[in-house]
Amino acid sequence: MATSATVATGTATAESIRTWLTERVAYFLDVKPHDIASDDLLVEIGLDSVYALTLCGDVEDEYGILVEATLAWDHPTIDAITAHIQSELAVR
Repeated sequence: MATSATVATGTATAESIRTWLTERVAYFLDVKPHDIASDDLLVEIGLDSVYALTLCGDVEDEYGILVEATLAWDHPTIDAITAHIQSELAVR
């Protein structure tokens, strides 16, 4: 799992980001992380606007980046959000 300490030292990998995101979404949806595929459309598996906004705050807290409130709509899968977070971390 990614932590703010690993992000600060530059060790957040795509896999650690993907795992962290999957665990957060699974928590919101009250399912097991292995029940979520990284290419599932988040809206189709039940992520609503309240949880999508909560995810934005969690991403900001975990990775120290600012994200738009429309993150889950602009990047509708775990894979897409992972790529977005990686690109944002790369420019820091």
